Amino acid sequence: MPRLTFRPVTLRPAFAAALGLLLAACSAPPVGPYTATDLSGVSYGRTLDLNDTRGEPRSLGDFRGRYVLLSFGYTHCPEVCPTSLLKATQIRRALGADGEQLQIVFVTVDPARDTGEILEQYVGAFGGDIVALRGDDMQTRLVAQAFRVTYRQVPTSSSYAMDHTMVNYLIGPDGRLRLAFQYDQPVDTMVEDIRRSMTRAQATG
Repeated sequence: MPRLTFRPVTLRPAFAAALGLLLAACSAPPVGPYTATDLSGVSYGRTLDLNDTRGEPRSLGDFRGRYVLLSFGYTHCPEVCPTSLLKATQIRRALGADGEQLQIVFVTVDPARDTGEILEQYVGAFGGDIVALRGDDMQTRLVAQAFRVTYRQVPTSSSYAMDHTMVNYLIGPDGRLRLAFQYDQPVDTMVEDIRRSMTRAQATG
């Protein structure tokens, strides 16, 4: 059976080893007709209880009936996170009319620095209708665990950076995981995978 091979960002050896053990334990169902990892039928990724940038409670139930493209990151991220959000907006645009069904959601793993105001300005730079979510330390950890995402602070000369798992999840209108995209998967193949997932869902009712 295939295993998930998400690529972490700037992981130190000890942290990478721990992440490897975690991901090795997470087997995926048989691969479908996708370039991404098919997560149909997995039991995790069911909890997204956080607050939006205005402090209002949000959950997966708020997005029922729409597809969600979900990623984790932080606003001080130098390259990976902004690239991921840029790709997400390109994907939604490339989907055309189907893009109206896709909600982009960004969860910060650095709530100490990423206030609601900072998050709103950050995602707003990539276009409207991106939902940014944050929580306290415990809420953030629980949601990350629910989606099998790991993160930690890494001291720098002036402050700290965040090591974190970089993966983009596609969640279906039923609130269940459908696909997991590697960070370096091209936009065109992600668009094809999402279209295929939408088409299969419509065909099965």
